[in-house]
Amino acid sequence: MKAEDVRALSPDQLADELLKLKKEQFNLRFQKATGQLENTARQREIRRDIARIKTVQTIKRAGSPAQKAK
Repeated sequence: MKAEDVRALSPDQLADELLKLKKEQFNLRFQKATGQLENTARQREIRRDIARIKTVQTIKRAGSPAQKAK
């Protein structure tokens, strides 16, 4: 997911997407523990997407000047 796409989402959509990603991250951890994980790069993608969403949530909550300038 690109940062541009994340910025376009509403706060409710961000929360839903974050919940979905956290569930997927949990499932990937179980797959790794049981030796069933095939795409190890997906863990990194999920972790970074979660960070992107949390960053955008913080910016939107604070009403940062950087967001208002755009």
